[in-house]
Amino acid sequence: MSLPYAQGELAVADPQTAFGGRMPTAPGDLRVEAHGIAPVPEDRRYGGPGRLFTVWFAPNLTMTGVFTGTVGIALGLDFATALAAVVLGTLLGAVPAAYLGTWGSQTGAGQLPLARLAFGRGVVLPGALQWLSSIAWDALIGLFGGDALAQLCGWPFWVGVLVMMGAQGALGVLGYEAIHRLQTVMTFGLAAAFLVLATKLLHGVHPAATGAAHGADRAGAFVLTCTIALSLALSWAPYASDFSRYLPRTTSRPRMFLFTLLGISVSFVAVQTLGLWGASVFTDQTARGIDTLLGGGALGALGLLAVALAALCSNAMNDYSGSLALQTMGVRIPRPLAAALAAALGFPLVLWMHAADTTTRFQNVLLLVGYWIPGFVAIVAVDWLVRARTRGGAPVDLAAESARRQPWWPAVTAFAVAFAAAVPFMSTSLYVGPVAEALHGADLAYGVAFLVALVVYAPLRLRLRH
Repeated sequence: MSLPYAQGELAVADPQTAFGGRMPTAPGDLRVEAHGIAPVPEDRRYGGPGRLFTVWFAPNLTMTGVFTGTVGIALGLDFATALAAVVLGTLLGAVPAAYLGTWGSQTGAGQLPLARLAFGRGVVLPGALQWLSSIAWDALIGLFGGDALAQLCGWPFWVGVLVMMGAQGALGVLGYEAIHRLQTVMTFGLAAAFLVLATKLLHGVHPAATGAAHGADRAGAFVLTCTIALSLALSWAPYASDFSRYLPRTTSRPRMFLFTLLGISVSFVAVQTLGLWGASVFTDQTARGIDTLLGGGALGALGLLAVALAALCSNAMNDYSGSLALQTMGVRIPRPLAAALAAALGFPLVLWMHAADTTTRFQNVLLLVGYWIPGFVAIVAVDWLVRARTRGGAPVDLAAESARRQPWWPAVTAFAVAFAAAVPFMSTSLYVGPVAEALHGADLAYGVAFLVALVVYAPLRLRLRH
């Protein structure tokens, strides 16, 4: 099955195919975006770099980030040490996402479609992983959003989740501009809601001044906390240019990078800090802690509503990028239908996570959905830089770049080797690699995967330089 961007066809797509279709024309155009992975023509671009801050800020103000923040305390760290790990990990993960996001304005293409430049027909592998990851993230975040909605409305849990998945699927169907507009509005609304929550925490809860972990165990807990924070921020990397592909080519890349970096890092550090501070309250991995902390009543109801809306913001992006990933794999279904499918498949996964040990399943899924991303980032970045050097600084010509037939095996080989090399360094409750065990639970798999992919792929790519 051929894709419309294979062998020089990336910049020219038949609008009648599943990969083309109607595009938004200006800010506020909320009609359904039928356009799929075909590049956005330069005469259809609009918007400015400032909207990248809000589109990457609002979706991270979720209870997923808050509960992730509690992990550092649960591992035995004190508040200050755990906070340092969170800040470091978040910045390390946000930088690659911010860098990849600058490619959208230059090419008009999404992140997984652009990965075909490096992977060739082997893009099916990261495409499938990204599609499955988007569904997993639907579950990770929908777990809290559905729970909050169920408590707010007095519904059974499964009904709350079903309504949540239906609403986010609808936003994913509407597409790019609807998501951008929602995130702009919700940046202010959710920031205010989380500010109220932070105020309650400051007056009613005291953070852990000391931790139970010491010596090597403490070092291992610090690294694992850092890795979990990194995994949150880095998880946006395969989405990055999906939400900048309508920006004009002339958009400032430094400003795009800065706004994306700030949007991701400020929001994630803020919510994880809340989790660290209120770890003694947020212990059951449900939204009930929010209602209790806010004292119930109208304020508690507003808190639950904020949790549900935050999940809606984030999961709409998962469904949107999941639809592009599915098309990148060669599945010829319209993008709106693909977005709805991702939301539908997230529903049973939420129910599975909620059915037993939610905390353990939550942490396992959180780590496991991201182990493939560092190798992916290293490979596509090396390929892009080699092509940039070949261009000699000339603007990106996507049709010409896609015409440079790239064999699939160097990228797929580096990708597989990097993942295999990372396995001994993984640390989850499902599996602890021998190296991670020797390092007292420290998870170095992300860094190892990135470095190994870099070392393996760079020499192969340079030999194939055109």
